[in-house]
Amino acid sequence: MKPDEPGKRRLGGRRHRASDHHGAASDHRGDRGPLGAGDEHGDSEAQLTRSAHGDSAAFTHLVKTHSSALHGYFARRMPAASEDLLAETWLQAFAARRTFDPARGSARGWLFGVAHNVLAQHLRRAGRQEPAPGPDVTDPWQVVDQRLDAAAMAPALRRALAELPVEERELLLLISWEQLTPTEAAAVVGIPAGTARSRLHRARGRLRDRLTMPRPAGRNLTATGDLA
Repeated sequence: MKPDEPGKRRLGGRRHRASDHHGAASDHRGDRGPLGAGDEHGDSEAQLTRSAHGDSAAFTHLVKTHSSALHGYFARRMPAASEDLLAETWLQAFAARRTFDPARGSARGWLFGVAHNVLAQHLRRAGRQEPAPGPDVTDPWQVVDQRLDAAAMAPALRRALAELPVEERELLLLISWEQLTPTEAAAVVGIPAGTARSRLHRARGRLRDRLTMPRPAGRNLTATGDLA
C-alpha cells in the first residue's frame, strides 16, 4: 500500500445533510442549498480535488468526514460485509480520485457512487442481483419505522418496498436512509436527475397506494416524511 493510501480501518464521522451543487428543481423535500462556511463537509469538494493533486492529508480528511455515512450505507444492505466493503470503497475512491469533477456534482454524491459500484461488484461475485437483508437486520427498518404514522405500518412498508423495482427502491432509500439529494441519488444510480425525480414520484405513489389500507380502528396507514 502506498504511504498516502487510506488504510482499511474504519474512521468515524458524523452524518450530515449534503448540498446540491446543481441547483436543479427538486421533489417536495427540495434539494438542499449551499452548506454554511462552518459545516464540516463544506470543503469536501476542495479536499477531493486537492487529493487528486497529491495532497494525502486532504484525502485523510475525506475518510474521517464520510466514513460513518458510507459505513451506514453498507450496514443497511450487507451488514456482514460492511467493514470490508467500506475499505474497498476507500481504496477505489483513492485510485479514481482524479476522475472527480466538482462541476458534475458533490464529493458526497461521488463517494456514494463509488460505494454503489463496490456493492454491485460484491453482489455480482456472490451471484446476486441486489442485497436481501435477513430478519436479523433491524437497523434499516428502525430508521424507516421512525418516519411512519404508526408502528403497525412497518410490516406493510417492508412488503411495499420489496415490491418496488430495484432502481426505484434504491433511489428512495438513498434519499430516505442516506440523506442524499435527488440529484445526488440520480448520479449514484447513473440516470439523469429528471428521470430520477419522475421515478421517485412513481415510487412514492406506489407506496401510498399500497399503504393506504384500513386500520383496525378505522384509520388509514399513511407514509410520511421522505417516503411520502
